[in-house]
Amino acid sequence: MSHPVECDVIIVGGGIHGVAAAYFLSKKGLSVVLLERDTCGRCASGVNAGGVRTLGRVLPEIPLSLASSQLWQTLDFLHGFDGAFVRTGQIKVAESEQDMQILRERRDLLAKHGFHHEKLIDKDQVRQIVPAIAAHVEGALWVSTDGFAFPYLIVQAFAHQARKYGAQIREQSPVNAIEKSGNHWRVSTPEHTIAGKKLLLCAGVWTAELARLCGEHIPVTPGGLMLMVTQRVPHFINPVLGATSRGLSFKQFANGTVVIGGALECEADARQNHAELDFSRLANSARIVTDLFPFLKNVSITRAWSGIDGYAPDHTSIIGPSASVDNLYYACGFSSSGFQLGPASGQYLAELITDHAPNPLHQGLLPARFC
Repeated sequence: MSHPVECDVIIVGGGIHGVAAAYFLSKKGLSVVLLERDTCGRCASGVNAGGVRTLGRVLPEIPLSLASSQLWQTLDFLHGFDGAFVRTGQIKVAESEQDMQILRERRDLLAKHGFHHEKLIDKDQVRQIVPAIAAHVEGALWVSTDGFAFPYLIVQAFAHQARKYGAQIREQSPVNAIEKSGNHWRVSTPEHTIAGKKLLLCAGVWTAELARLCGEHIPVTPGGLMLMVTQRVPHFINPVLGATSRGLSFKQFANGTVVIGGALECEADARQNHAELDFSRLANSARIVTDLFPFLKNVSITRAWSGIDGYAPDHTSIIGPSASVDNLYYACGFSSSGFQLGPASGQYLAELITDHAPNPLHQGLLPARFC
């Protein structure tokens, strides 16, 4: 094997968190080598629904999610092409008075913690935003600055920018071994050994296996998620829509197709990189859609697909330095909700890796909470 390639930071994992970190690190002038065992955006970052959502986040993720919202709207290279961020807003509808009480309690909880981005609206305001919604809907929570994007193309946009600043992104480079040698990490692939001062692991569910090579336990387990898309129908909705007490994520693209997801879980095998479609659960999700939009009852589903993500025990992202190993960092455990966080996660990791202390706002995301 040839002499090791040397760099400041080795990143393992070419999803949105890896390529965003590569972009922000290389922009700061650090030398970066990113290793991806397949192609960038091949797994969870490329097959998710593309929701760019601050709405409904768990409390520890909200500061990072709000920071990411700003980046989605201000990073020029995330706009002006077919996969770009579209600011449509996101809305979570209440189908009963019980649902409305849940939304009131959510609003009050956020206000208690100083967050006011989720607005409680009544049934008339819902119909101004979504005129086609079913008559039984009572109200909603609404975030006007949320939206969606095409995940795979966004990953490629970050990778392209990272390369412009000098990052080496090596696809088809699975990691065979990781070892600590003095003050450096040595990461081996079938073709090369990379030596770096700092190591960032952000390989989805496979991060747990990589962490074991570093002598650590990171409690990330596999979970499968499904999505489906309909035939083209006339335009009837702008925002991304979810339901309060039923799992749903629903959006219509400019071409008329409707993408349906949200809590559509299925069996997953991380070793085989395979998630099995469960058509009974897909059918249940389709029924939720027709309850909210009865005129879609006879619309055909044209395609369904699945993917694997890594889940943390508390369904909250794991981002930050190792609690026990120097110069080791993580971004994983996104539990099917990591896409929107990608830009700010990459920026925050770049700040951490360039010797800044962890931001107290993100204390609840640290790996140390599992120690």
